[in-house]
Amino acid sequence: MTDEPGARERILAAAEELFAAAGFDATPTSRVAERAGVPKGLVHYYFRRKSDLLEALVERLPGDRLDPAGLVVPGDVAASLHRLVDALDRTLDASAVLSHLLLREADTHPAVLAELEARYERLVELVRAVVAAARPEGAAPADVDSAARLLASAVSHRHSVARHADEGQETMHRELRFLADALAAGAGQDRGATAQ
Repeated sequence: MTDEPGARERILAAAEELFAAAGFDATPTSRVAERAGVPKGLVHYYFRRKSDLLEALVERLPGDRLDPAGLVVPGDVAASLHRLVDALDRTLDASAVLSHLLLREADTHPAVLAELEARYERLVELVRAVVAAARPEGAAPADVDSAARLLASAVSHRHSVARHADEGQETMHRELRFLADALAAGAGQDRGATAQ
C-alpha cells in the first residue's frame, strides 16, 4: 500500500463529517474511504481499527493547551477569565461539530471518554493558572481550585451544546464576573480573619 499525499487528513475529515451525520457505529469504513476518495485498504493502512479513527479525531480537538501568560491581566481576575474564555471560544469555532461528535461517542467508547476527561483536567489546570496569576493578594488556594473547577465545567458544558444554543456570551460574562467577585470577597475575608 503506498502513502498518498494528504490521504490521512482526507480520511480524518471524511470520518468527522460522516460520524457527525450518521454516528460512528452506523458509518462503515467503506463510506469513509469513498468520501475521502481513497481505497478502503488505505483507511486500514493508517487506522488498523475503525475505533482508531475516532481516537485520532480526539487528537484533532484544539484549544486546551493555551499559554496562560498571554491571557493574564495582573490583578484583574475577571478580565483574565474573559480573555481565557474568548480564546477557548475561538478554538471551538474551528471544532464545534467535532466536539459535539466526540461528546456523543464518549458514552460508548472508553478511549474517547478518557481523553475528554483528561482534556477537562487540563482545562481546570489552565483556569487555575490564569486565576492564580491574576487574583488579588490573599485569595485562598481552595477558592482558586473551586473557581477553576466551576468555570471548567461551565465552559465544557457550553461547548458541548454550542451547536444547539443561540444565547450569546452574556450568561458566561455574568458567571465570570460572579467568580471574580467571589474570589475578591474571599480574599478580603481571609485578610480579615488573619487580622483578628
